[in-house]
Amino acid sequence: EALTPNSSPLTPRQMRRLNAIDIIRPTFNQEVHAMISIFVTIRIKDGYADEFREASFGDAQGSVRDEPGCFRFDILQNDEDSNLFHLYEVYADSAALDAHREAPHYKKWRSSVEHMFDGDIERVAMTTIFPSDEGWRAQKPHLLNW
Repeated sequence: EALTPNSSPLTPRQMRRLNAIDIIRPTFNQEVHAMISIFVTIRIKDGYADEFREASFGDAQGSVRDEPGCFRFDILQNDEDSNLFHLYEVYADSAALDAHREAPHYKKWRSSVEHMFDGDIERVAMTTIFPSDEGWRAQKPHLLNW
């Protein structure tokens, strides 16, 4: 049975549960989420996985270290296909993503790995829901602890 503040009567236990739910559940109508994320899938030619992985560290580290609008940059390698990589990135807004694409570390990365690509890059653009924008901002200082 769903609990709402207007349900009555609520037992003390139900009230505690309702208050706990309200604490952990964001109120989406109070804030328009501006943070955006992208999930990028890159297939690498055989024999280049290690080189691609090493070359990608500079872009990821430069992104979270040097770009105020970058709040996450994960590099993931598929367990079943070592030539398949995924990047999960979170930016303050589209201007921050545009700034990323103009950053020196991105341009260096792109020019050093482009010959390794096996096919087209796939991108999925998303809007973040959780953490909240404030949550992403609070995590930013911890991204520098590699």
